[in-house]
Amino acid sequence: MPARLTVLIAEDNAADRMLLSTIVSRQGHRTLTASNGLEAVALFEQERPQLVLMDALMPLMDGFEAARRIKQMAGEELVPIIFLTSLTEGEALVRCLEAGGDDFLAKPYNRVILEAKINAMDRLRRLQDTVLQQRDLIAKHNEHLLSEQRVAKAVFDKVAHSGCLDSPSIRYLQSPYAVFNGDLLLAAFKPSGGMHVLLGDFTGHGLPAAIGAMPVAEVFYGMTAKGHSLTEILREINAKLKRILPVGVFCCATLLNISFQRRLVEVWNGGLPDGYLQRAGTSTRTPLVSRHLPLGVLTPAAFNDQCEFYPLELGDRIFLLSDGVLEACNSQGELFGEARLLEVFANNHEPAQLFVEIQQALTRFRGELHDDVSLVEISLLDEGIPSRPPLVFADSGQNSPLDWSATFEFRGETLRRFNPLPFLLQLLLEVQGLRPQAGVLFTVFAELYSNALEHGVLGLDSALKCDAKGFAEYYRQRSERLANLEEGYVRFHLQIVPEPNGGRLILRIEDSGQGFDGPAILRQQLGIDSLCGRGLALVRQLSERCTWPADGKGVSVEFSWSRGHN
Repeated sequence: MPARLTVLIAEDNAADRMLLSTIVSRQGHRTLTASNGLEAVALFEQERPQLVLMDALMPLMDGFEAARRIKQMAGEELVPIIFLTSLTEGEALVRCLEAGGDDFLAKPYNRVILEAKINAMDRLRRLQDTVLQQRDLIAKHNEHLLSEQRVAKAVFDKVAHSGCLDSPSIRYLQSPYAVFNGDLLLAAFKPSGGMHVLLGDFTGHGLPAAIGAMPVAEVFYGMTAKGHSLTEILREINAKLKRILPVGVFCCATLLNISFQRRLVEVWNGGLPDGYLQRAGTSTRTPLVSRHLPLGVLTPAAFNDQCEFYPLELGDRIFLLSDGVLEACNSQGELFGEARLLEVFANNHEPAQLFVEIQQALTRFRGELHDDVSLVEISLLDEGIPSRPPLVFADSGQNSPLDWSATFEFRGETLRRFNPLPFLLQLLLEVQGLRPQAGVLFTVFAELYSNALEHGVLGLDSALKCDAKGFAEYYRQRSERLANLEEGYVRFHLQIVPEPNGGRLILRIEDSGQGFDGPAILRQQLGIDSLCGRGLALVRQLSERCTWPADGKGVSVEFSWSRGHN
């Protein structure tokens, strides 16, 4: 049964007004009557009826003006107005519609037609009410979701940007397509003072794309802080994403391991557009080519962690970009593309402005944004090694072991697959007095272990690194020899000696190689700007004491601390 309505009848003819009131009342509805437009508007404002029967031609205020005012007062609510008219001309009927009318009822009035029109208008009115309720409900839910996303994004940004993106060595542009960015940019200092950088691009946009960033950031920052190598971090991220991401979702990524002391960058690119190493003072540009599948695609057993190595010099700049840069689209549907990007590189005359020039070229070109856009520049500055915050430790260090020694020997099978440095350094940093020197310890350990492994066990010759081509050949041989390694060893002797006002660490590293003449190498005074010969000088500079045995098979370094500096 139709709902009981309140119907306003505005008709200047008393007989017609009574007739309509009788017909509508017999249909079960409540009626209000007005003899002119002014009365109709006043009654509507007072009673708020659900439907109006409006005569077009009335004194004081005609039906057209009364309808306009009633529609204005009704606002978003649908109050159907059925015009009562004897007008037949098309132009007059159009005036009824323009005034806000929803239907017509021609004189003389037919009871059956009137009832059908009232029922039809009531259905429209109720449908409009439902639409408005659903709209308000959707708006409420949408605001709730946006509020949750804002909170989640605040947490996401704190996690994703908790590294060293504010370093003067880094400039970046990120333009999110949604509240969350499917592109991920992470940077963190290594304990040795170098830097790891990750630019990732997850499948899709927004929250579904960004959700994988949390586990990636957790692995990236946690393992970097502990001194793990780039390949170890790559393998862990790939395994974790493969385990948790649904099929078809993955992360294209470029990862960098930058050593400011050794002037070296290690690169892994899986699925992102080519990055570029722009040489200082020249137009030479080396592409950092994608040679791998994205992270999260291959099983751990099939994953390839092979990296490429490039020497760095002061003023060199590394550019990384997501595919949103190349796929930026203008109003004509054209893509920005690689050719336009390379044209910006070619036209650059001031290296320090190259990042800004790329950004400006994108801004001039791009119309509609179709993807997340990320552009990163990492530069080797003249200011030297960027400063990094001290390492944070969860415990108080009050239970430090202060009188002990240990020897570890890592042989061929282990050296192929395992990096012993994080394990050994975490052991040493149980000693509270060594914690303020954590960065120096990591640096010295890394240099000594690299020398023992590369020169002692693998038999590589530093002289190969006389130029960029030889540099690449050196690391090709390193990778090949390490993959085939079966024999050899690197041995660590660690000794913590308590002293009256503190303590001392004595570290001796030996290897299975032929030995070397450390003092003679240092006496050669290889220039700090050469591509080799930096490691031993750095070790001697950072350690309190550095000595070599007579047979040259190893090196010994010492560090001390006082109680007042714990």
